[in-house]
Amino acid sequence: MVGIKPTDLAPTATVKFFGAGTAACIADLVTFPLDTAKVRLQIQGEAKPAEGGVGVKYRGVFGTINTMVRTEGPRSLYNGLVAGLQRQMSFASVRIGLYDSMKQFYTRGSENASIVSRLLAGCTTGAMAVAFAQPTDVVKVRFQAQVRVADGARRYNGTLDAYRTIARDEGVKGLWKGCMPNITRNAIVNCAELVTYDVIKELILKYDLMTDNLPCHFTAAFGAGFCTTIVASPVDVVKTRFMNSCQGQYNSAINCAITMLTKEGPTAFYKGGVGGVGGIGGIGDIGGVGDISGVGDIGGVSGVGGVGGIGDV
Repeated sequence: MVGIKPTDLAPTATVKFFGAGTAACIADLVTFPLDTAKVRLQIQGEAKPAEGGVGVKYRGVFGTINTMVRTEGPRSLYNGLVAGLQRQMSFASVRIGLYDSMKQFYTRGSENASIVSRLLAGCTTGAMAVAFAQPTDVVKVRFQAQVRVADGARRYNGTLDAYRTIARDEGVKGLWKGCMPNITRNAIVNCAELVTYDVIKELILKYDLMTDNLPCHFTAAFGAGFCTTIVASPVDVVKTRFMNSCQGQYNSAINCAITMLTKEGPTAFYKGGVGGVGGIGGIGDIGGVGDISGVGDIGGVSGVGGVGGIGDV
């Protein structure tokens, strides 16, 4: 009797949504300490230290992790994990779950999607995912930036308290603070990742450095992550600072960027860069969303058109 192979069945929308969200959450558990260290580095130097205080507390991603473990305990590396998992589940579910439908929309049903169609589909679904998941991202960043002290008052007592407090003190719009910089960053990441991953992979195969296998995908992913971080880091730092800011601290994201430039110089826009590479490259690899050309199917979610399809840490 002729049976239907599992590979012949296209995954349903429900499988895509939950599969993408679950993969993103697993990846987030691995890369979350890097993301927390990145946030601490990005906001460092924002406020002037008290007289006689130490000007620089954190040095480098791994130095930051070491300092946090020593002064706040290992649990501090996972500050905001609940909101982070909520973000990954909601962001990745929308981002990947709707990707195929959006790609078909831009290609008008054609099976051959050009790189422009992939970029448009990625940016569109990314913007929709950011808008949907922004409140969870705001809470995550604020918890990651919150320093654990033995006898000091905390900014928020828990995840639900953070949502309530932000809505009460800053209005509901406070939960969507930094949404436009976040959408901008997502678009930059999508475009830079898509192009650089494809270019790096083609060069690797062209010069017979590797065969088209998993190590090749990992190498191309981290190369793309590095290039993407260089391009996207300025927007990412501004996004983080603006989302973490108190009410009235900055008039807008542009005001935040100008303040950074005038007070700390252009190097401030590249704080936490190594953590960004780890986050972008790591989630793209561990989440395993397949390769850019839709040939690969690592982890079972095929052809979403981007090594960082899950992510955006």
